[in-house]
Amino acid sequence: MLILGINAWHADAAACVTVDGEIAAAAEEERFVRRKHFAGFPCHAVRWCLQAVGATPADVDAVAMNGDPRANRLRRLAFAAAHPSPALIAERLARRRRRLGVRAALAGCTDGAAWRAPVVHVEHHRAHLASAFYCSPFDDAAVLSVDGFGDFASTAAGTGHGDVLAIHDRVLFPHSLGIFYQALTQYLGFRAYGDEYKVMGLAAYGEPRHVDDFSRVLRVRARGRFDLDLRYFRHHRIALGVLADDGEPDLPTLYRPALERLLGPARAPRAAIEARHHDVAASVQQRFEDAMFHVLHALHARTGSRRLALAGGCAMNSVANGRIHERTPFEQVFVQPAAGDAGGALGAALCAERDLTGVLRRRALDSAALGPAFDDAQVSAAIAAQASSLEAARCRVRAVDDEQRLCDETADAIAGGEVVGWFQGRMEWGARALGQRSILADPRRGDMRVVLNEAVKRRESFRPFAPSVLREAVGAWFEVDDDVPFMTKVYRIRAGRRDAIPAVAHVDGSGRLQTVSAAAQPLYHRLIAAFERRTGVPMLLNTSFNESEPIVCSPGDALACFLRTAMDRLVMGTRVVTRQGAG
Repeated sequence: MLILGINAWHADAAACVTVDGEIAAAAEEERFVRRKHFAGFPCHAVRWCLQAVGATPADVDAVAMNGDPRANRLRRLAFAAAHPSPALIAERLARRRRRLGVRAALAGCTDGAAWRAPVVHVEHHRAHLASAFYCSPFDDAAVLSVDGFGDFASTAAGTGHGDVLAIHDRVLFPHSLGIFYQALTQYLGFRAYGDEYKVMGLAAYGEPRHVDDFSRVLRVRARGRFDLDLRYFRHHRIALGVLADDGEPDLPTLYRPALERLLGPARAPRAAIEARHHDVAASVQQRFEDAMFHVLHALHARTGSRRLALAGGCAMNSVANGRIHERTPFEQVFVQPAAGDAGGALGAALCAERDLTGVLRRRALDSAALGPAFDDAQVSAAIAAQASSLEAARCRVRAVDDEQRLCDETADAIAGGEVVGWFQGRMEWGARALGQRSILADPRRGDMRVVLNEAVKRRESFRPFAPSVLREAVGAWFEVDDDVPFMTKVYRIRAGRRDAIPAVAHVDGSGRLQTVSAAAQPLYHRLIAAFERRTGVPMLLNTSFNESEPIVCSPGDALACFLRTAMDRLVMGTRVVTRQGAG
């Protein structure tokens, strides 16, 4: 059973292929077209996924779409009648037309090939829940999906047992934790789609002095419910602008002037960040957590489970995820690497197999390395294509064919203060760089955050960097000893260890860690172990291999990023590129 899963005509367009329930290939369209959060149809990702499994359109048994135009239809019609908005209605009709034109879009991506496979539309939150539970190590668990909106709902809660998902509760439009966080992200001057992680990082610098104000903006109700005070929001009256066919989504302003009357004037995008902005960010994060954990307490009370499979855009809030074990009865939490809308492609594919065959052969996801890989011949061809630029930059290229030697040399370089681009194996699925497309540096160096933010990443100075930690060393360095292979949780670093790793310790003493096991990531584990032998520190600073763009996909992308930034070394497969004076 070969199923093509698709998230399309929405932010984070993506495709995946599952074969008998196993994830064979998955990638976001943004990586191919180099436009962040690309919101059109994922033609490149579709073509690559088919190529990765040696399939043609005729081999596909079903096309599974994240989203069902029929979901919550009566509630949509009732809301439209009570709150008429021509712009919002037009956007929803456009989304419906696109979703019903899937075969034509696929044909346009594959040289006019005929697509005869049935198209299965999977309700948005069911796809999210499936992407979490069916990929989790749990035989049974509570399941929760929380995001902005999809198919007229923002939240869905239920249970998973074996290969059966049951949804027992939803929060419908216009109430949404995702919209709350997104609107306040805009208020704080971060206007690009997906900027919420900046608020999450900024929150650690402030005090939650505005929580009482936000308790009026976002209200919790009985039985795990919540709602927004719509006097502060305008998303329910306007088109949200997430249907861009060719490029990044362009969200309109989601909050009303009443929010500025409550909190003071909004920050302009390039204005200085003041202490009050720190406090607003801290208050946003705390109020979001209060509401999220309110939902989780009710979910536990209903299910009795201490295991949780979590998905949706709000599941990317790694700070909140790291506190679930402290503030709720849940003891085990699984978040798959593409928890946002891209992951809906995966969930839709798994749901489609379950619906079409009556059974799903579940396999726990232990690696995010599901995207394209490039062999040494392709790497060498990319280097040859950039020969003149490399010569102008006074770079040297060498081959290091022995893996242990490659790891030892790279560990020496990092311990010596170099910033290294690390390009190995299959590209990661999801928003995080996890050791396949990463920039690596020494976590012991207090100046490394400034170096990376200013000379490589060119981003805001307050944003933290993540540690990739040997799985066997987590308990000695962090207050919680947990598996976090996909960098989806923030935990506090042990107080006695923070001074040893200032480059990855956030201002509040926390770190968004990635645990690295020898079984799942043998080469990356070997590299970190080589660094530990030299320094006594079993981790590396790991940030995504990019610079104000999507994470690099191909060797050409990696070379271009290396050449226009101040990285010292690039390791692609067995090829090592160094600047004069390094290596």
